[in-house]
Amino acid sequence: MQETLSATESKAQSSPGIALWLWRWFWRVTLVVSLSYAWYCFYVPKNDIAWAEEYPAAKLSAAQSGKPMVLFFTGKWCVPCRIMKRTVWADEQVESVVNAGFTPILIDVGEPGPSSVALERYQVYETPTTIIADAQGNVLEQVGGAMTKAEFLALLGKPHISKLAP
Repeated sequence: MQETLSATESKAQSSPGIALWLWRWFWRVTLVVSLSYAWYCFYVPKNDIAWAEEYPAAKLSAAQSGKPMVLFFTGKWCVPCRIMKRTVWADEQVESVVNAGFTPILIDVGEPGPSSVALERYQVYETPTTIIADAQGNVLEQVGGAMTKAEFLALLGKPHISKLAP
C-alpha cells in the first residue's frame, strides 16, 4: 500500500495539473487583450479631410475664402488623439461638413516648424485640442480633450459657428 501511495504522489507531482493549465490560459487571454488594446489605440484609418498642415498658409487661405477654420492640435504620441481621428475625423458626415464649410488645419504639437506659431497664438497646452476660429483667426470655440462625433457635430451646429460656414 505504501508503494501505491508513493506512486500516486509521484504521479501527482510530475503532472502539472489544472493549476498550470489555468496559469497558461490566463497569460494567453492577457496577451490577446493587450494586443487588441494596443491595436485599438494605435490604428488610425485614413480620412478624406483636406487637412492643411502649415498654419500661416492655411490662415491666409481661410482669410481669402472667408471660411472659418477648424484647428486640430494633436501629437503622434497622443492616444486620445488617435482615437478621435478614428471615431470623429474618419466619419463620412464629419468629412463632408468640414470639407464643405471650413478650412481644416492639423497641427502636430511635437513637430517644430511654421505651425508652432499656432501653439503660442491659441495658448494650447493639451492634446487633443479642437479650436473653431473665424476666417481672421479669432477663437469662436475651444475644446480641450477628446470629443465624440455627436459632440463635434453639435459644436459645429452652434448658431455663432453655423452662420459662418457656407
